[in-house]
Amino acid sequence: MFLRLLFVLLIALNIAVGAWLLLGQNDTHKHFATDPGVPKLRMLSELPPATSVARAASVPAPPEPSTSAAAPSSAPAASVPGSKPAPSESNALSYACMALGPFATQEDLRIARNALTPQVQRMRARQEQITQPRGWWIHLPPSASHAAALAQARQLGAHNIQDYFVVGSGDNQNTVSLGLFKDPANARKRRDEIVAAGFPAQMSERTETVPEYWLDLVPVDSGHFDWRSKIHDPAIGSHSTGCF
Repeated sequence: MFLRLLFVLLIALNIAVGAWLLLGQNDTHKHFATDPGVPKLRMLSELPPATSVARAASVPAPPEPSTSAAAPSSAPAASVPGSKPAPSESNALSYACMALGPFATQEDLRIARNALTPQVQRMRARQEQITQPRGWWIHLPPSASHAAALAQARQLGAHNIQDYFVVGSGDNQNTVSLGLFKDPANARKRRDEIVAAGFPAQMSERTETVPEYWLDLVPVDSGHFDWRSKIHDPAIGSHSTGCF
């Protein structure tokens, strides 16, 4: 009987001690997680609704961008001590595309290209076909037949006119040629002599198609590009051209 009573008392004592440890120690240990005077951190979900709203309202809204800061300022920027001033427009390099020529031969073009290479950004060679005069031709109008052309030649000889021949083929077949001249003044003089002798002499310009060579280039600095110091041919000129 005594042992049974002792057993019941021990059980009751254990229950009491367990209840005291479970319920009576929360206030004792709740301040040990942080240093004294430091409030305990809590999640927003643990706070009451009113506290969450108040805390959210206390967070400052991001400032709106200022229109004056966004607008470009026309005033010059203040110089920073020790910084280098920005280069003025007058000191900036200038670029322009130009063409040099015409060169008489491809060899002349190659020499000029090699001489100017260190002073240019890029360049290209091109060839053009041009028509140039070869002289002036004095002749009679073409005859209907070769026999008629020979008859005209005999009449010229009868008037003591020399230096003529009959063209026997080509585009000017059956034409009596009276000379080819480089000087137009000499050509006109010969024509007037034949006309004064009673023959309908004509003066025609002779032309031929020949190639000429050009060098298009872009100088590193066109404001200080002295190509004459490298190319001494007075026949070579320059002009601006479209960039490539």
